[in-house]
Amino acid sequence: MRHQTKKLKLGSDKDHTRSMLRNLGVALIIHEKIKTTELRAAAVIPFVEKLIHVAKTKNKMIAIRHIEKMLQHESASKKILEVLVAKYKDRKSGYVRKTFVGYRKGDNAHLALVELI
Repeated sequence: MRHQTKKLKLGSDKDHTRSMLRNLGVALIIHEKIKTTELRAAAVIPFVEKLIHVAKTKNKMIAIRHIEKMLQHESASKKILEVLVAKYKDRKSGYVRKTFVGYRKGDNAHLALVELI
């Protein structure tokens, strides 16, 4: 039984889910907004918020290693460590916002706009 499981499966195996979250996180960090389905948006928000929180709170070297391990993208990790940490230095949480946009043409999936505040 799946009692007290908080992760969303997103209809795929573990490796595919991890790579999809990584790709969505990199796109969100670089472009600062993405449009995706609501379930994927709900899964990527905690992923990105934890990365920004780690970059703000931990030791610099530990944060660099952790973020590069999770993202595996050089310019995205650089942007978190240099731009976003300075931008969110006064904020404790709530770095990402999700708003409902509409429905996708074709399969009527709920779309959400995820953006960095």
